[in-house]
Amino acid sequence: MKHIMLGYDATPAADHALERTAEFAQMFGAKVTVASIARPLLPAGKGVGPIDPVDPPSLHEQEAAEAQKRLAELGVEADTVVGIGDPGKVIAHLAEQRHADLIVVGSHRGPGLRRVFTGSVGDAVRHKASCDVLAVR
Repeated sequence: MKHIMLGYDATPAADHALERTAEFAQMFGAKVTVASIARPLLPAGKGVGPIDPVDPPSLHEQEAAEAQKRLAELGVEADTVVGIGDPGKVIAHLAEQRHADLIVVGSHRGPGLRRVFTGSVGDAVRHKASCDVLAVR
């Protein structure tokens, strides 16, 4: 294993995924990329619709930077990437572009309202990814 993609959204589940990513990165000497993806308010065909003002890309830049800092504290160097779109699709696409061997995401418990309407990011990553996916609780 040479490259791990961490899907990160600053939730407790994502924090657990970060810790597991650090363990694997140290064990295998793997490179880590932290991906944090802002959702558009509405899908817009092939483009991106309006951005949610409560969940802007700048917030995701901060989240990715915090994850990068936390990984450094755990002894793991990481780069970051921030995107806009459906998080599951974008994370899977980024992992393929960057030749990741593993994608690690947090697994949220419970059906929360957003999950009912948008589905689970972990499920979407699992269906779209061309590499292994680990969902961490």
